[in-house]
Amino acid sequence: MTTLEFTPERIDPMPAEQREALLRMPGFGSLYSDHMVTARWDAEHGWHDARTGPLAAFSLHPATMAFHYGQTIFEGLKAFWRADGRHALFRPGDHARRFARSARRMAMPELSEVDFLAAVTALVRVDRDWVPRTRGHSFYLRPFMIAAETHLSNRPAEEYLFAVIGSPARPAAEPAPIRLWASPDYVRAVDGGTGTVKCGGNYGGSYLAQREAAEHGCDQVVWLDARERRYVEEVGGSNLFFVEAGRLVTPPLSGTLLAGVTRDSILALAPRLGLEVVEEPVTIDDWERGCRSGRITETFACGTARAVAPVGSAATPGREWTVGDGTTGPVTRRVLGALLDVQHGQAPDEFRWLHAV
Repeated sequence: MTTLEFTPERIDPMPAEQREALLRMPGFGSLYSDHMVTARWDAEHGWHDARTGPLAAFSLHPATMAFHYGQTIFEGLKAFWRADGRHALFRPGDHARRFARSARRMAMPELSEVDFLAAVTALVRVDRDWVPRTRGHSFYLRPFMIAAETHLSNRPAEEYLFAVIGSPARPAAEPAPIRLWASPDYVRAVDGGTGTVKCGGNYGGSYLAQREAAEHGCDQVVWLDARERRYVEEVGGSNLFFVEAGRLVTPPLSGTLLAGVTRDSILALAPRLGLEVVEEPVTIDDWERGCRSGRITETFACGTARAVAPVGSAATPGREWTVGDGTTGPVTRRVLGALLDVQHGQAPDEFRWLHAV
């Protein structure tokens, strides 16, 4: 197995004073670090031409196959600053394996776990000054791959471009509870489809429903199953948890849900918080009745980008309901706190999730 070497090129980075001013209020997804990592694949040479160079625009032909046939995949993971001055990637191996599964499902070449880890580590090392030093803040990494061949044939491409970019991220100090819309008209994924992978089409196909949610005063879509339109699956690009009498309940990975790394982390951490974890189907009616009766006291969404986001209310045509008292609940806060403690090195890394850089 070939191991790629992402040797950094010498560039003039952003002046420290300017960078520090930007890091005070980075937001999410609108600020980028100085470098990017790239590598290429073709049928003759395999993976090659690995480099760590300045962040720059790509030059792509209008017939680049990614524009026409949807062979695009991505991941999202984070690096955190720690009090000992080191940086740590959170569960990069899990993200590497999911990236490979996405590539396999989309008939794209797989990048080995070794090379994936080398790529994200190279970017964190060269742009280490872009990693925020505030608890809850992070350096968000976006590895992605596109079909780069210039051709209009409807087939898997024979050339691909892999890249990693980095973006400092600052969450809201106290995330406001979100309001969700359950659409009866649109679905995210079907059995045998691409719901379990992170490909571009899964997200592009969701935006019409997201627009519908906004028209009903909601922040995001809660997806129902494609067969019966009854079972709760995901929220936008996040997994969903329900707090019920000391239990954390989440829909099982049925083949249409994305296997979230944050979801898996919460399932592992919950018993240490005294919470029973249960993976079982939840219908939209179960959720509504549970909230109205007080059986379900909290609901939250989780994912790499948003970490943990409280759900304050939900709506579907003809009815709506409040979750608990509509504010962020104590279990949601405890779960987020436990996750951040591990990510920032303030709690033991019992599961060996952190990769020091």
